[in-house]
Amino acid sequence: MLETVIENTEKFIASVPKTKRKKYGQFFTNGTTASYMASLFCFDLSKPEIRLLDAGAGTGILSAAVVDKLVESDYEGRIHLTCYETDENVLPLLEANLEFLHSEYGVEYSIVRDNYITSQNFEGDTLFSVQDNVYDYIIGNPPYLKIPKDADEARVMPSICYGAPNLYFLFWAMGIHNLKEGHELVYIVPRSWTSGAYFKKFREYFFKNCVITDMHLFESRDKVFEGESVLQETVIVKVKKTTATPEYINITSSSTSQFTDLKTFRAPYATVVARNQFVYLVTNEADAAVLSLINRFDKTLPDMNLRMQTGVIVDFRTREVLRDHLEDGSYPLLYSQHIRNGRVVWPLGKEGEVIKTDRKAFLQENSDFLMVKRFTSKEEDRRLQCGIYLKQRFSQFPYISTQNKINFIKCDSPCITYGLYVLLNSSFYDKYYRILNGSTQVNSTEINQMPVPDRLIIESMGRELMHKELSVTNCNEIFNKWIN
Repeated sequence: MLETVIENTEKFIASVPKTKRKKYGQFFTNGTTASYMASLFCFDLSKPEIRLLDAGAGTGILSAAVVDKLVESDYEGRIHLTCYETDENVLPLLEANLEFLHSEYGVEYSIVRDNYITSQNFEGDTLFSVQDNVYDYIIGNPPYLKIPKDADEARVMPSICYGAPNLYFLFWAMGIHNLKEGHELVYIVPRSWTSGAYFKKFREYFFKNCVITDMHLFESRDKVFEGESVLQETVIVKVKKTTATPEYINITSSSTSQFTDLKTFRAPYATVVARNQFVYLVTNEADAAVLSLINRFDKTLPDMNLRMQTGVIVDFRTREVLRDHLEDGSYPLLYSQHIRNGRVVWPLGKEGEVIKTDRKAFLQENSDFLMVKRFTSKEEDRRLQCGIYLKQRFSQFPYISTQNKINFIKCDSPCITYGLYVLLNSSFYDKYYRILNGSTQVNSTEINQMPVPDRLIIESMGRELMHKELSVTNCNEIFNKWIN
């Protein structure tokens, strides 16, 4: 069955330009991924009828994979499949594929040619919304498409939206809404939902209604939707609609979507799903040990009146205040390039590294700072790249400024500055952040929510580093001494 649907889909893909499909966030699941997703379900084969949902069904690849799995499991009851799809180009092929499932295995099906999000009542506990919770098993590869905050889909799901949302997590939340209590959903989605303020409301809804039982991680970003130029890091997640938290989460990983080098690992639930509802994608014991060590701290930077912020100057929009050399009434403007070997080195003779302005919004009071690059390349060894800035070395300036590709923490003493450097320059926190966030951007919201040791410990670590080389090795030794 699945092979036939895949063959039909490949013909369709060849006939529709990639740019046209990308406009709708349409990327089809390959056969091995669909089969793997279907294999994650723990079907109750004693049910006289199983109701399946595939929202944003495309050509029906995932539907066919689930039906294949049920048939292989010798399920003898009735199968009813509901598929949502609105793309007029793909609907004829979807109908042909589902008719094939019906003729071969008697699968009853219905195709809903309506907007999956706006056609349902997500908000509020009404009679109508209760009637939406009708599916035993849900599978999905939702559209990856950012939409305006005033789009129809966002307006009907305000309780989980923050800013301009992405359709994929609206589909996912609606899927949880549609799921029967105690039953299962498997989705393939980007990993971006796992942390940050942008997805906070969604995660709150998610963990209020269900738990994660299984996750699969792909080690290569470009090998999941092969041929589609999708570089978004992708995960497969299985959830169960229950408030009963399991002891462990089953985590698997593979280098590609062929699953030929599958690795498995069981991680404690509390290690993967933290108290702040961030989700940490661990793949081995070493990852779990780092999380266990750092998550035991009960403070954050804001608890100590410290906060990471993003640089204030967007240089290409403020060229009129930029200068190449110092002049009367001008101040240093710091870029990520000024972070060199653990310190902020200024000037470098770089174009635009001086600012001259009276606008208070463009200036920061000269202080001690820990600077952190916002962006690094995927190939670089470290995600957290820090530089110490001490005001005493630039005491002639009452103000400085920072370009927006740099993050900074304003510190109230050199000890704190050095101590925070020990933390963020250590292998432990760099690994912790990589587990938390797979992107190459250092997000200040996430840094502000990371657990950190007590202030006195941070200051003590800082004093110890002050007269030493600012190396990762020294930071690791000091961290281990004070934490272990």
